Amino acid sequence: MQQWVRQRQEGTIRDRLVLLTHPAVITYGARTPHQELPQDTAIPLVEVDRGGQATYHGPGQLIGYLVANLRERGPADIVRWMENGLISALHSLGFPAVRRETPPRQQSLVGVWTPGHEKLASIGMRIRGGVTSHGFALNITPDLDAFTAFTACGLPGVRMTSLERMAASLGRPVPSQEQARDAVAEALGAPPPDVVGAVDRDTTVRASLTTDSIEVGSFWVSAAMNETA
Repeated sequence: MQQWVRQRQEGTIRDRLVLLTHPAVITYGARTPHQELPQDTAIPLVEVDRGGQATYHGPGQLIGYLVANLRERGPADIVRWMENGLISALHSLGFPAVRRETPPRQQSLVGVWTPGHEKLASIGMRIRGGVTSHGFALNITPDLDAFTAFTACGLPGVRMTSLERMAASLGRPVPSQEQARDAVAEALGAPPPDVVGAVDRDTTVRASLTTDSIEVGSFWVSAAMNETA
């Protein structure tokens, strides 16, 4: 991802949205208080360079990484765009979802929530040289017990949920990973206004990725070009 950010800053690659799954890991930022981290867990614990507090990624989630040149836009705009895009995708799958405003001087409520204020998707991003990295984690069928080993998102007492749990309460089938991926890809496929231009749909790529720290499964890349660049 760091390489993608450098390449985007240099203008050698287009904006890209990467949708993937990977093995279980708990990630946290430099400002995450030590007491919010797990004290006894077999899940790998990794410090990362994004915003937000500690969260869990693992099987049963859809992870989205956005590498986009923000131009003149600020981080609040791109985060809200991502929240609204995920909400639109969930509505298309038949699941109600909302975003929440963060009260002044309170822990961030960025993410996607059920109408009953259970958290369905976490969002944490970083902007370097006007280019975003990191993104979101949407719970489809993860092991929700993994969130109980630490203070998720810096919110003591937050109740994490999943599409699997929502589907059971609504009496409907659970979307597959592919169905959720395609719904999110469609909802986020149009780049944010004033950030990038028309999507080049011929540049969709399917590949696999291995990093120094974790092995990553197959992912879906949607690239877009700013035609005025």
